[in-house]
Amino acid sequence: MPASFRIYNTLSREVETFEPQTEGKVGLYVCGMTVYDHCHVGHARAMVVFDAFVRYLRHRGWDVTFVRNFTDVDDKIISRAAEQGRDPAELAQSFIDAFHEDVAELGLQHPTHEPRVTTSIDQIVDMIQRLVDTGHAYPADGSVWFDVGSDDDYGKLSSRKVDDQFSNPDKGSGKRSPADFALWKGAKPGEPQWESPWGPGRPGWHIECSAMAEKCLGETIDIHGGGLDLVFPHHENEIAQSECSHGDAPYARYWMHNGLLKMGKSLGNVINLRDALKAFPAEAIRLYYLQNQYRSPLPWDDAALPDALSMLSRLYEAREKAEAMEGEEPAEVVAKQLGADAMKVLELGRGFQKRFYAAVDHDFNTAQGLGFLFEVVRALNRFSNHKKARKRGGPVVAPALEAFRLVRDAFGIMGMATTAFHDEVKAKRLGALGLERSDVEAKVEARSQARADKDWARADALRDELVEMGIEVLDLSDGVTWRVKLASAEEA
Repeated sequence: MPASFRIYNTLSREVETFEPQTEGKVGLYVCGMTVYDHCHVGHARAMVVFDAFVRYLRHRGWDVTFVRNFTDVDDKIISRAAEQGRDPAELAQSFIDAFHEDVAELGLQHPTHEPRVTTSIDQIVDMIQRLVDTGHAYPADGSVWFDVGSDDDYGKLSSRKVDDQFSNPDKGSGKRSPADFALWKGAKPGEPQWESPWGPGRPGWHIECSAMAEKCLGETIDIHGGGLDLVFPHHENEIAQSECSHGDAPYARYWMHNGLLKMGKSLGNVINLRDALKAFPAEAIRLYYLQNQYRSPLPWDDAALPDALSMLSRLYEAREKAEAMEGEEPAEVVAKQLGADAMKVLELGRGFQKRFYAAVDHDFNTAQGLGFLFEVVRALNRFSNHKKARKRGGPVVAPALEAFRLVRDAFGIMGMATTAFHDEVKAKRLGALGLERSDVEAKVEARSQARADKDWARADALRDELVEMGIEVLDLSDGVTWRVKLASAEEA
């Protein structure tokens, strides 16, 4: 049996115990990209949150069917294509290809189904016809409009009343009420179009997700996810059109919304995901999102990723220290002999799994779960300073190493060998700093030679030059290595 978990339901505004429709199974639909541009770091938060959520549920024994769609025909796509003199379908496909490249580098797993609007037209037309037949929608001049006034439950997700609605941005002749929204948009010259019972045209924005969700998961979804900005009007309209077309069947039983990144063009900090990935390892970006509770707003500034990378480096370095420890004596014996720091590592390591699961099973609290891991890291760092830790501490830190593996499996971070991680940091951060690796290594080698020649003044001068470049030189017992100096982050 999979493990029970609780999740905040936007519909009820309460944290509820998840009860599946089918034992052991979760059907999850998440609104994906409208592909008129590259994925930016705001979009990526939702992508990482729900990727980690799926990973965690599967780790806990759930059979998850994960659906994430593409909106590949839309006003924005048509407008951008016209600006660039391109075919809208070709433009959309180019950004779908770019998205797949970006999220693969980010470490996202491929969804179970990835439907597109343009391959779901038959399902969309069928759902619209059901709404027309039951009096919840009306054709007018080649378009079809949803009659918001026909749905007594409209507004239950966002708590907005129909009487309080401002005019819906959908425009067109024959629209009866400002709150009504387009299900089918009559064809305009030069725009993509498909045949329908109401004439040639294309789907409205909201109907597409309802039809694709029904196609992939049936009339009722277990969990519907997306960004908080989609609650109204998109998700509210999805509920209205789906439930009116299904009769009594609820559209989604749980609604899960991630908080937004505090960013915007007016702030000058809209960054494409692929640009962020050029400068920072994917795991640092994932950690930045997951170290915060998914429903909370998340600020984005110049320190966001440097701080996350510094935190990630502390995780890898602590794991590296633990992996280097040896010894075969019973853990309790070693811990008692080596003192309080050893006992603390052993206790935190052994208790980690229970505390981690309790945190994450309660409204997917990745922040608290990772906080417990950083407690282990701080204890490991203290213990590693003990003069006998390296030769005898292996059994003491074994449970802590299991904690790192658990986080890797559950969240998709800490999955690299430590040397590979540091090599990736070097490659990406050197490029971002405008440095050549060969130049850095030449200075490091020159410093080592100066030390061998006992030319301490030159060695110190070269070290100062490296520090000025942002490079930290490490003199170890088995040789010299170097790392890109990272921004200091507050202790997690």
